[in-house]
Amino acid sequence: MITASLNNLQLQETWTENDATQRCQSTFPLAGPLGTENSSIVYFELAPGDHLGRHTDSAEEVLFIVAGTVEVTVGDEQGQLAQGDLAIVPTMVPHDLRNIGQETAKVAGFFGSPRLVATFDNAWQPFNSHVVDTEVVFAQPA
Repeated sequence: MITASLNNLQLQETWTENDATQRCQSTFPLAGPLGTENSSIVYFELAPGDHLGRHTDSAEEVLFIVAGTVEVTVGDEQGQLAQGDLAIVPTMVPHDLRNIGQETAKVAGFFGSPRLVATFDNAWQPFNSHVVDTEVVFAQPA
């Protein structure tokens, strides 16, 4: 059995140089390099006012809001999600999440693929890359 606890994750802080509000702390608690065959999970936290950044994902995503309130943009649609809410993001549709609440927003994204490739409009630091690929993430030394 492969397990992970959202209460005990080591989060990577990331940011962009050209947008002070595009920053988050994130990790992939479950993904192909960790032994999953047909799924992966991203977990991220956004401070009040911060956003994840516009991007596309190589697989359909189910968003689950663990805590907080976020404004979600999926393609041309926009809405608010709060703790306990779910939303679907279709494959390769541009989307973004912004914390519009007063507490840290905590979000889990579930994908029906063991490998995820996310392509962002802005390059993430400290990696200086627009692309987050789970195979590359897990190939990097800890």
